[in-house]
Amino acid sequence: MLGQNPPIICLQQIAALCFLDNELEFLEYGNPEGKTVIYFHGAPGSPEESSIFDEHAKKHNLHIICYDRFSIDSSLQNEAYYKYLASVIIDKANGGMVDIIGFSIGCHAAIETSLYLDGTVRELHLISSAAPLDAADFLNGMGGEMVFSIAMKHPAIFTILSYWQALLAKVAPSVLFKMLFASAMGEDKPLSKTADFKSHISPILIHCFNANVKGYMREINQYVSPWKESVLKCNVNTHIWHGTSDNWSPLDMANYLKDNISGPTTLETMQGLSHYTCLYAAAPKICNQLAKA
Repeated sequence: MLGQNPPIICLQQIAALCFLDNELEFLEYGNPEGKTVIYFHGAPGSPEESSIFDEHAKKHNLHIICYDRFSIDSSLQNEAYYKYLASVIIDKANGGMVDIIGFSIGCHAAIETSLYLDGTVRELHLISSAAPLDAADFLNGMGGEMVFSIAMKHPAIFTILSYWQALLAKVAPSVLFKMLFASAMGEDKPLSKTADFKSHISPILIHCFNANVKGYMREINQYVSPWKESVLKCNVNTHIWHGTSDNWSPLDMANYLKDNISGPTTLETMQGLSHYTCLYAAAPKICNQLAKA
């Protein structure tokens, strides 16, 4: 595995998530007195995904906060959902600035939410970012092609599939893990076979599907809906980090975002890395950059 091995999170820790006054669940890492950084986890995903930033955040005096988006009432959809997330972040910023990190499909939520955070976001960092499917023919050959196609064309079947995944997460999490990572490529392939990675990801899958399957479904449904106009409206200073061997979010997606985000945008490609290996490799670099911002 590249970089620091992620800390192993037990299910008891997941159950003991912190709460805000409005009861939106979150986890925090790094230095509580440091610069505020909001992390948007992937889908599937959960707040403990951001634990890989803990050591680097402590070193650079950053306070990493990751809200459990999937725990938000699933009836809150689209613009209302992103406005709610923005209101929570503004409250946490308390008149100050924040930096935002998004991973995978979490980059979609990060971009959408940033539209309601005018003047609050210092930098936006997108890792292994998924781009809008309505922007180009990204879906063909994409690792999640089947799931996304079903979500777009057969919503009832997508619902059944999601609850079946929730059942697997409960009774056979190792089977669900193997299914999800069967298509891993690049450095993600050997990474997915390591005990440390399995110990890190398995509780994330269990928490995502068992506790928050409706929130996960909302995230996927909103991702596969048209949102390329939101990319054009994004005027935040943006940094994109992407593996050249990523088949879950193909490199063309990163190139599209770089060319279409309205704000100043940079792209750093990481040779041979894929989805999660890019996340691990980018974490220390992002923390170092945020410390200097």
